[in-house]
Amino acid sequence: MNILADLFLTFAKIGCFTFGGGYAMIALIENACVEEKKWITHDDMMNITVIAESTPGPIAINCATFVGYRQSGFAGALAATVGIVLPSFLIIFGISRFLDHFLEIAWIARAFHGIKIAVGILIVDAGMKMLKKMKKKAFPEIIAGCAFLMVAASEIFSIHVSVIVLLTAAALIGILRMTAGGVMK
Repeated sequence: MNILADLFLTFAKIGCFTFGGGYAMIALIENACVEEKKWITHDDMMNITVIAESTPGPIAINCATFVGYRQSGFAGALAATVGIVLPSFLIIFGISRFLDHFLEIAWIARAFHGIKIAVGILIVDAGMKMLKKMKKKAFPEIIAGCAFLMVAASEIFSIHVSVIVLLTAAALIGILRMTAGGVMK
């Protein structure tokens, strides 16, 4: 199959059948791109996820764009991006055009309640896979542990901690570690 069509169809399938946004899609993107298609490695997926998290825009779209670009340059990035965006766009467009009170329909509201639970499970699954594949070194584990504790404490004590602040702090600590000669390996 043509690589552009394959990129489009792979990401369109992910876009069609994943609810809950980018973090819920990461596990499906990894399964399709690493395990099934072998377009990228697990390390590539972790790097792409970090970059996609750090750049503006939805994480799943950024991941699709990076994978597409890696496979076939600009045309691949375009095919993968359109593939992941188009299904959601068409679904939301259809809902907005034809069903004014979509979520007021009882069985749809109950379905979305169940979908929320499934999304949470997909996000936890993606996080666990990434943790298992992370190289076992003290420094990244300390950073991940501190970030987890900050997020958990912010939830417990109802204090808002911006993810941007956490990402910036982790980046600065990493830069300081590198400039200090890697003291904390």
